[in-house]
Amino acid sequence: MNLQAKKLFPEIENIELLNHQIVTKRDLLNFGNVLLNEINNSTSKVEKPAQWLKSAEVKKLLRISPGTLQNLRVNGTLNYKRIGGILYYKHEDIEKMLNQ
Repeated sequence: MNLQAKKLFPEIENIELLNHQIVTKRDLLNFGNVLLNEINNSTSKVEKPAQWLKSAEVKKLLRISPGTLQNLRVNGTLNYKRIGGILYYKHEDIEKMLNQ
């Protein structure tokens, strides 16, 4: 149980106290507000994906084998850039491919 829940519900330490307590509309509204705040905070922390992904990241993201990724490159379905010996793929191109 997280620290915030313990602050809101100190009686959680002794669960038997909850057997005879009434839940009011105010309690439900407070709980709803706390829940919405937690959801909003968690969704705002979602990281934006990197603009360029390496082959291993693309394979993991798409759940494909190295051979399938190579086929996507060879037949021109997925564009890539080679820098040194490393292949990079634009996240935007991957999204376009999935939407087609």
